[in-house]
Amino acid sequence: MADIKVLALDMDGTLFNSQKEVTPENRQALAAARDLGVKVVITTGRPLKAIQHILEDLGLYNEDNYSITFNGGLVQRNNGDILAKTELSFKQVEAIYQAMEPLGLPVDVISDGVVYSLESQGNHSDYHKANPMLTFVEIDSLADLPRDIVYNKIVIVTDASFLDQQIPKIPANLYEQFELFKSRDIILEIMPKGVHKAVGLDLLTKHLGMTAANVMAMGDEENDLSMLEWAGWGVAMANGAAIAKTTANAVTTKTNDESGVAEAVHQYILDK
Repeated sequence: MADIKVLALDMDGTLFNSQKEVTPENRQALAAARDLGVKVVITTGRPLKAIQHILEDLGLYNEDNYSITFNGGLVQRNNGDILAKTELSFKQVEAIYQAMEPLGLPVDVISDGVVYSLESQGNHSDYHKANPMLTFVEIDSLADLPRDIVYNKIVIVTDASFLDQQIPKIPANLYEQFELFKSRDIILEIMPKGVHKAVGLDLLTKHLGMTAANVMAMGDEENDLSMLEWAGWGVAMANGAAIAKTTANAVTTKTNDESGVAEAVHQYILDK
């Protein structure tokens, strides 16, 4: 295994425990890795505004550190400077909404730290429950969606069983035009084609003068698969989806509630 210089971390189900907190063990392990010169990079579907409190908590909220946000749609310094970005057009947003609305799937259009929510057949999004730090605007139709903003991604957040029931009904052509994947049991995310966490990490490592061989990536869900496969060393969480475990090079013995990130950091970085 090459020297690990970048630690790419998913948040939900990985860095976070079930209470959406970073355990003391994880915090200590990350601080020790940073002392060795390892860049800790949060790789998430969330916007920067939604993870600012975590970056501050970990001492990463500055221009010397980086995050991959919107599942690779934005590569940025943690002071907000953007290195690379990919976005959806209004026409693409419209196509996605027209496919989801007949299925009763509510649509959230995310633009930086603002979420524009469209209900579907009386079904409202639950996205606000998981991201209270974002600004939510309920709109009645796509005609009410501002045209002079960036459309970073779309999320569908609804009951897990209903979502699983409706996903097979999504038109096949949508998968040809966009990246669709679940990031949690209740969340389906829709990104521009070719945008995923590995793309963002590839751009970042090139900017830093490194390669995939220098990256250890940790995750637990479908939206982590690309980086688990791309990284020189991919580590899935014990609590992760089966497909994440089969994609990764290794699997932790501890879950996210048992500080599985700290376990992997010690095993592959600190105690080598």
